[in-house]
Amino acid sequence: MSDIEIARQAKLLPIIDLARDRLGIPAQQLDPYGHYKAKLDLDFIHGLEDRPDGKLILVTAISPTPAGEGKTTTTVGLGDALNRIGRKALICLREPSLGPCFGVKGGAAGGGHAQVVPMEDINLHFTGDFHAIGVAHNLLAALIDNHISHGNALGIDPRRIQWKRVVDMNDRALRHIVVGLGGTPNGYLREDGFDIVVASEVMAILCLARDLEDLKERLGRIVIGYKSDGRTPVFARDLRAHGAMAALLRDAIKPNLVQTLENNLAFIHGGPFANIAHGCNTVMATHTALKLADYVVTEAGFGADLGAEKFIDIKCRMAGLNPAAIVLVATVRALKFHGGVDKAELNQENLPALERGMANLERHVHNIREHYRLPCVVAVNHFSFDTEAEIACLASRCRALGVEVVVARHWAEGGAGAEELARVVADLVDNRPGRHGFVYEDSAPLWDKIEAIATRIYGAGSVSADDKVRRQLELWSEAHPDYPVCMAKTQMSFSTDAGARGAPTGHDVHVREVRLANGAGFVVAIAGSVMTMPGLPRVPAAESIDVDEHGRISGLF
Repeated sequence: MSDIEIARQAKLLPIIDLARDRLGIPAQQLDPYGHYKAKLDLDFIHGLEDRPDGKLILVTAISPTPAGEGKTTTTVGLGDALNRIGRKALICLREPSLGPCFGVKGGAAGGGHAQVVPMEDINLHFTGDFHAIGVAHNLLAALIDNHISHGNALGIDPRRIQWKRVVDMNDRALRHIVVGLGGTPNGYLREDGFDIVVASEVMAILCLARDLEDLKERLGRIVIGYKSDGRTPVFARDLRAHGAMAALLRDAIKPNLVQTLENNLAFIHGGPFANIAHGCNTVMATHTALKLADYVVTEAGFGADLGAEKFIDIKCRMAGLNPAAIVLVATVRALKFHGGVDKAELNQENLPALERGMANLERHVHNIREHYRLPCVVAVNHFSFDTEAEIACLASRCRALGVEVVVARHWAEGGAGAEELARVVADLVDNRPGRHGFVYEDSAPLWDKIEAIATRIYGAGSVSADDKVRRQLELWSEAHPDYPVCMAKTQMSFSTDAGARGAPTGHDVHVREVRLANGAGFVVAIAGSVMTMPGLPRVPAAESIDVDEHGRISGLF
């Protein structure tokens, strides 16, 4: 059966009852959206501050491939399995973006018998958080143009406006546009553009904010552009925009509570991409889960070079989080792809290709242990085409690295198929938890932080940028000496070349653009050809999505 068919057969329980019985959350502290999803009231969250924290487990993966790795599926399966073996566990995930749902990926709520539900709702609109973020972002864009049209009392230089518009869809035609056509009544003529909502600084701010007050303060810090001297910043608070933006986000900041196919609870909140943003669910949801459960399983987007690095260097640094261990998801198929096998031939046994592809996994394991300084478990997400010889080869190579490896069958068997993984992970975090390190120091200049990520994590031989980029980083290093760096690059490779498989070394990472996310509190470095507004593929997933006369959706995978 397809994922959506499996999800439809789930016996869902009312979210109000589940939250009360499993977590002790009174019904009046939940804002239900139908029967099976709800938002958690902020007053209840504030009342948890004195509780001790549970143990935090991060799920990440090898470098993504067209074959798929199943990181979200493994996160859900591990959470279900921990509950099956008697541990009180919660899951924390990001919300799916409509762009990839209708583009390449399809649905993003797990897969097989390890899913969060209601699957269609989660993938399509959910509780409206992304819409609220998009509207708040675009309100600020409208206020900027309106202010200039009515006299520009702040002296904003229209050539130095940094604030684009956003939409939650992959639409390459909107990357570069012209606004203000039609004469004076329609504003003023200037170049503009769109990013996807998941790249919005408002998304990053929502995901890093501690509470509503912190959210509003961060929104006010957004730098929208500069005055005519080119150096004096103009902030969102100068336009008195942050109050209205926060009002639009009043409900979006509340964490969303849903359930898995096995009726275990999960927070799904926030959704920045890891290739163009910081790739983690909200700090508020993670902190709340740690107060409510003994074990919290969360994920970071794409491979451990992107999502896990940003989870450590941005989210943990800012939020004071202390992960105990990392689960690195791999598949035999993906490793064969990294070993040079074409996608059409991945179901055939190929031990030499698997051996070559192991270089990718080994690089990620090295980074996790040496640079993030955390213990690691390799979770092999099992496919029916995997042969015993391939599994044995993978396990042997992992053991040679001194890293534990577990074959997990949660896609086919749900939590029961990941019980061994759950026992290994629970033993690790209970008895041998790690204490994470950072890839770079707070006080390092921004350029040095970029070099540290590129050389230590990506295996690069050099980092390059135009003089304009270098000068801008020098200015921001003086003004914001403790800001971390959010690298935007392709997720498909350690390099900036999406076609470079395995574990390339000695390559150059060219930083073509830098952006200041002052409200979020970091600097974005855009490397290679990665786009902050993706395009749809030749055959978009949207062509397969449909709804029948009864309102039943098909085509979400």
